[in-house]
Amino acid sequence: MLTRKQHQLLSYLQKYLADHGVSPSFDEMRDALGLKSKSGIHRLITGLEERGFIRRLPHRARAIEVLRLPDDVSGRAGFAPAVIQGGRSETTRPAPRPAQAAEARPAEASSLPLYGRIAAGTPIEALRNESSFVDVPPTMIGRGKHYALEVEGDSMIDAGIHDGDTVIIEETDYAENGAIVVALVDGEEVTLKRLRRRQGAIALEPANVNYETRLFPPDRVTIQGRLVGLLRRY
Repeated sequence: MLTRKQHQLLSYLQKYLADHGVSPSFDEMRDALGLKSKSGIHRLITGLEERGFIRRLPHRARAIEVLRLPDDVSGRAGFAPAVIQGGRSETTRPAPRPAQAAEARPAEASSLPLYGRIAAGTPIEALRNESSFVDVPPTMIGRGKHYALEVEGDSMIDAGIHDGDTVIIEETDYAENGAIVVALVDGEEVTLKRLRRRQGAIALEPANVNYETRLFPPDRVTIQGRLVGLLRRY
């Protein structure tokens, strides 16, 4: 799933390539998306490349190839990604279908809402899904509210978090230095990273040497949860 800006940039790249036969410059992309700096375009390009939507051709200027398109890239009205909102009320679970009745689950299982996929690479929004749940051992969670997210990407692989894993998150707006957190960046993008506080800045660190640490002013980052557990299927 793409963020709003990634979606806009991919649409712009596809149209520009069709019209001009060459990809636009970073300045043109910045102006087209109404961004203030080219660093934002660099972040969006990196995200699209990591997800396999585009490819940058080496040693060539203005050489970006669109590899694939999402279903809605042709222009869906009202495109508005959802994010996990801080301080939300407890989600009410819909009545289960007979095959999903509570008695069919192990008595000791606790059911948590599964809010969607979160990138362990370049930030993306975590889509909230109010109809999916995952059963976890009660020993994995403590007091307070918890939710689950599916991991997409490999930037936390050296912390033992792999693509396709399900992470269990304690809902909180504070985490200690060095904790792995769900962080909301600029109010619309969510990522799973290790939190570091550095001289008045917030560093979101990957656990993979192939990815870079990103620094943000504190007012651009909101903590939405802390990693407390992980589930993996083989």
